[in-house]
Amino acid sequence: MSQSTLFPVYSLLKDNLRTHVYADRRQLGRAACDDFVAKLKPLLAIGRGARVVFAAAPSQNEFLDALAAEPGIDWSRVTAFHMDEYLGLPAGAPQRFAQYLGERLFDKVKPGRVHLMRPEEDAEKEALRYEGLLREAPIDIVCLGIGENGHLAFNDPPVADFNDPRWVKPVELDAACRAQQVHDGCFGSLARVPTHALTMTVPALMSAMHLIVIVPGHRKREAVRRTIHGPIDEACPATALRRHESCTLYTDADSFGYKQAD
Repeated sequence: MSQSTLFPVYSLLKDNLRTHVYADRRQLGRAACDDFVAKLKPLLAIGRGARVVFAAAPSQNEFLDALAAEPGIDWSRVTAFHMDEYLGLPAGAPQRFAQYLGERLFDKVKPGRVHLMRPEEDAEKEALRYEGLLREAPIDIVCLGIGENGHLAFNDPPVADFNDPRWVKPVELDAACRAQQVHDGCFGSLARVPTHALTMTVPALMSAMHLIVIVPGHRKREAVRRTIHGPIDEACPATALRRHESCTLYTDADSFGYKQAD
């Protein structure tokens, strides 16, 4: 399926950001998958590979499941990255984002190359190594979410910088971000959530040709509202998406706050 046959229940355009609202998470994930495939296949058809960055979070489940089952993609010519990773978790910990993406997507579709962050290494050196890999060639597609506090990747409001000269950096996670990991069911308590992580920066994410943003669930409603209607500044990092020339935000009725008219 190269083009979505699903129709959003509502759509709007604010600045450059187009938002589609779907009835539920399953339809949202399917539509985002169709959009991804429609953008990926022309890149592969012109005889070059594609470089894609993926997010790791429960918000991405339906999208990644649909993508893993999508036929007709030559994954051997896809180079895959992930956008962030916790520091301090042991190798093989189920909460590590590389582990999640491996189980949900990479082990199933087997991209030609997968570049994983190495959080067990020195954080500053690893940030430079991963940044070097990202800068080797343009990034084609970034698939991402938005945090409850409006973060992109792990660019929480205290550390987000729309003009960051770095593409990857170690950061301290703020309280709202760490609490979200408990809300998502990834950790049993706040005390178990790591306090630091590596993350791609906002300029690194925004450098991609296309952004596909996948944000379901009622806990994201205020972040979605601020992203679309709030001032564009680092207090809500996701507002930067409104400046990108090819960015589509996929929401469901819960995250958008959409109510069907009687």
